[in-house]
Amino acid sequence: MNTSQQSCQNDSQKTTPEQLQEQLTERLKGVKNRILVMSGKGGVGKSSTAVNLALALAQEGKQVGLLDIDIHGPSIPKMLGIETKRPLNGPEGLIPISYLHNLKTMSVGFLLENDMTPLIWRGPMKTNLIQQFLKDVIWGELDYLVIDCPPGTGDEPLSAVHCLMSAGGHNTGALLVTTPQEVAVLDVQKSVIFCRQLDLPVFGVVENMSGFVCPKCGETIDIFKQDGGKKMAAELNAPFLGQIPINPAMVEAGDMGKPYIATEPKGPIAETIRAIAGRLMAECAATT
Repeated sequence: MNTSQQSCQNDSQKTTPEQLQEQLTERLKGVKNRILVMSGKGGVGKSSTAVNLALALAQEGKQVGLLDIDIHGPSIPKMLGIETKRPLNGPEGLIPISYLHNLKTMSVGFLLENDMTPLIWRGPMKTNLIQQFLKDVIWGELDYLVIDCPPGTGDEPLSAVHCLMSAGGHNTGALLVTTPQEVAVLDVQKSVIFCRQLDLPVFGVVENMSGFVCPKCGETIDIFKQDGGKKMAAELNAPFLGQIPINPAMVEAGDMGKPYIATEPKGPIAETIRAIAGRLMAECAATT
């Protein structure tokens, strides 16, 4: 990271809790809904889900921010094909990267010298950076701020929740992503408990990699079992927003930096993602 970002982190360490709360409240007052996209474990397609849902919300004409707080494995810049972009420091703060006229994004990936640079950081440094992303980035007026968290219930999601709650916490909630198999569902259950212990509403559960439709014969194969996320949501009384099947084209789209919902806008999976986005908007509206 360059000296200006390091300086911001040093300043953040000197900020009192009262000053931090005031800065967060002022910066985020124009953000109507804050959505933390979480998963209990890695490899469930959480970042892909976050990217495609953010784009689906933008396609609905909403003003959207996409914040990547996966400090050690930022993938949003690559998935959007803008990993060479660098944010600018403006007089009022850090200017996020514009992907569309109504979709802006920020990630530690934009601040690194290259995508092979590791961040070997302990918890306090990660907390300081997340605070900086929320209080120093010029988010402006947003209908939705989608926050892509790393897997688990550790420093990053905990820091983000505390920051958002201290800024008023209105319309802040979690979207939980799982795959159908029991080992993934078990870890997502921990995320549900994490949310409830922090009084964080669960806006919904998305079951990703839910079946594979053979492109040759049309048969659906349940590689990771079936309906695990749906059953878990029912048992925990959490809204179930939908199932996204496995599609190799989604993997290829992410690797190419072209979100699937943009490359295949009329396909059945794109329609599914848009339907999930619609249900998510309804759940956000219901908590107002």
